[in-house]
Amino acid sequence: MLELYHNINSVCAQKVRIALEEKGQKANDHIMTLRGDQFDAAYRKLNPNAVVPTLVHDGEPIIESSLILYYLDEVFPEPPLMPKAPRQRFRARMFSKLIDEYVHNSCTILTFATAFRPAFIKMEPEAWQAEISKAPIKHRAEYKRSVIEKGLDSEFVADALAHHNKLLSWMADSLKGGQYLAGDGFSNADCAVIPYILRLELLKLGALWDRYPAVADWWTRMRARPSVKTAIFDRMSDGDWAPFKNLAPDPWPKVQALLKAA
Repeated sequence: MLELYHNINSVCAQKVRIALEEKGQKANDHIMTLRGDQFDAAYRKLNPNAVVPTLVHDGEPIIESSLILYYLDEVFPEPPLMPKAPRQRFRARMFSKLIDEYVHNSCTILTFATAFRPAFIKMEPEAWQAEISKAPIKHRAEYKRSVIEKGLDSEFVADALAHHNKLLSWMADSLKGGQYLAGDGFSNADCAVIPYILRLELLKLGALWDRYPAVADWWTRMRARPSVKTAIFDRMSDGDWAPFKNLAPDPWPKVQALLKAA
C-alpha cells in the first residue's frame, strides 16, 4: 500500500505525483497545510526534516523527492522513468542534482519574495519570524526572512534568478538531442523539472525562457500531458491558485532590471 503525505502547491510533491500518475499507481492522500502541521511530532517521526513529500510504502517511509522518484522506478519498473543509455541516465541525474542543490532553494526565494510575501507582511513580525524559525535547516529561515522583509530587493534574489537561468540553459541544450530532457522518452528529468517551470509561469516570469524556443515547445507539451493535468492542475483549488492570482506589483519589471544589471 502507498500513502503520500504532500501539499498541492509543493513543487517537490508535484513531481512525485506526476511520477505516480505515469506509473499508474494510486497513493492514499494525506494532504498537509504546511502551516505548522509539518512540525507535528507524529509527522516528524516519518520525516525528520519536516518537509513534504513523504511516501509510505507498506509502512516504510521514503523521503526526499528525488530519491522517491528513483525508488518508484525501481519498485514499479513499468513504464520506466529512467533512460536505459548511461549518458541519458547521467543527464537525468544531473537535472535532479541541479534542482536539489540550487534550483529548489531559488524557487523558494522567488516564491516567498512575490506570491507568499503579502500574507506574511500582514502578520505581526514576531509571529511570522517565529513560524519560519521552526525550519530545521536554518539557512532556509535566513533567506525567507530576507525576502519577506525586502521582497525582490533581497540580496538572495539575483543568485536565485541565475540558478533558474542555468536550469533553462541546460534544458535548451538537452532538448537539442530529443523531445524530452533526457532523450527521446519522458523521464524522471521531466518529472523533476516540470513543477519549477510551472512555478515560474505562476509567478509571471515565463519571459525568462523567451530566448529558448525549444523550452517553450517542451513546456507546451508538458502542460498538456495527462499525468501533469491530473497530478497538478486538476488538484488545484481556488485556494491553491490564490497566491498567484494577484501578484502586485507584477514582478517581471523588477526581475528584468536585475537581469540587465547582472
